[in-house]
Amino acid sequence: MAIPDSVYAYTETLNVSRESLIRIEAYVHLLKHWQSRMNLVSPSTLPEVWNRHIIDSLQALPLLPAGLTAFADLGSGGGAPALPLAIASGAVVHLYESNSKKAAFLREALRETGSRGEVHNVRLETIKNTVLPKVEAVTARALAPLPLLLDLAQPFLDGEACGVFHKGQDVAAELTEAQKSWRIQFHTEQSVTDSQAVILIVKEAKRV
Repeated sequence: MAIPDSVYAYTETLNVSRESLIRIEAYVHLLKHWQSRMNLVSPSTLPEVWNRHIIDSLQALPLLPAGLTAFADLGSGGGAPALPLAIASGAVVHLYESNSKKAAFLREALRETGSRGEVHNVRLETIKNTVLPKVEAVTARALAPLPLLLDLAQPFLDGEACGVFHKGQDVAAELTEAQKSWRIQFHTEQSVTDSQAVILIVKEAKRV
């Protein structure tokens, strides 16, 4: 599948280079190839992969910290938003994925796209017991309800990374629940791919 004109138009607004788009296209081809062997993304989304996975990922690009050099991605799965963001930003990406087969895909995707990064094949609950890389942001997409997501991301948030999380229509209820045990500094940005979704930017999260 060729890169749709709508993708060129959108990525121009983000100053994503043509070279980066070619590398993202290589990622899309690899994703489709591996999808035939394992469930990396919902099969129903494959016909709209550029909108549902690539643009949905890249919309977080201007929300990442200025001068980003490295970020962590939790529950990386099929590689979105981590791979598109890493390619477009040039930052080092640390992908955390507990499933060994998906971790193998992510390593191949890093190699195929010439992206700088490392795959950490560990359970997310054990991150706090590992040596953490220095990152300025932590991302996650459709991973877990916010109270649990904050708990998983806490090791990075405590290290002064900001959280950039794709959240769906239940974000208001999740925020209400999370604020029972967390003091959160945050704001939201409307998703460009889903009128009921947002990007949640967490500047600080501390347990209360």
